[in-house]
Amino acid sequence: MAKIVAGVATSHVPAIGAALDNGKTQEPYWQRVFAGYEESKKWIAEVKPDVCIVVFNDHATAFSVDVVPTFALGCAAEFAPADEGWGPRPVPVVHGHPELAAHIAQSVILDEFDLTVVNNMEVDHGLTVPLSLMFGQPEEWPCKIIPLAVNVVLFPPPTGNRCFNLGAAIRRAVESYPEDLKVVIFGTGGMSHQISGPRAGLINSEFDKAFLDGMSNDPQKIIKIKHVEYMREAGAEGIEMVMWLVMRGALDEHVRERYRFYTVPASNTAVGHLILENPSQMAAE
Repeated sequence: MAKIVAGVATSHVPAIGAALDNGKTQEPYWQRVFAGYEESKKWIAEVKPDVCIVVFNDHATAFSVDVVPTFALGCAAEFAPADEGWGPRPVPVVHGHPELAAHIAQSVILDEFDLTVVNNMEVDHGLTVPLSLMFGQPEEWPCKIIPLAVNVVLFPPPTGNRCFNLGAAIRRAVESYPEDLKVVIFGTGGMSHQISGPRAGLINSEFDKAFLDGMSNDPQKIIKIKHVEYMREAGAEGIEMVMWLVMRGALDEHVRERYRFYTVPASNTAVGHLILENPSQMAAE
């Protein structure tokens, strides 16, 4: 059967993609950010996942404000990089896994989660930046990618508890798929940041680090964080951290923290990163 062996949490700051694409990774401002992912690139090269499920949020490229699904699963064979106003990023086309994605959609919907099935979708920095951080700049992405877009742009976004339970449903779906596949699930976005208004530039490292601790050791505590607390403590865009909880819900109750990285600032944003391994599955490798 297919199995989820690990989860990756990471920020998806668009300026990180621009730094990569424009050869600025060794500049003093950016060097510390990219150095924090060197260990991660080695790790994922050793794991060699067959499929990555990437939980991200669309930034008004695939979906306009006319239609904003709460959860949208990409079931297409491929997803082109989106033009976000300055041309598409020079990264490979994302190749999907339509069979597994369709299986997840059927399983999760029958598990009473109302997913939107998307068969035509461009993917923006929310998905491509995490791939670049983990895989570098290859000619082709080394595995199939299933995008899962979560609404954290228009109120109301889903609760952390709902995201966590969706992750558990996705795990059940993956483990009922008959093909022997190794899956890594990504939760992206955050950490604390606000990009507009009087609090623009807000970073709350204390909140961020407590959230990282909760991801590893006490997810039942952080799934109870309310929308208003995210906004108050982590800024208007800090709500993106609920997407990490989809990933966490897909893992064992007790995980092994393989790697942690945190730095500020990166384009007025706190960058956080975790690799959490599923002991029940990694032991079989």
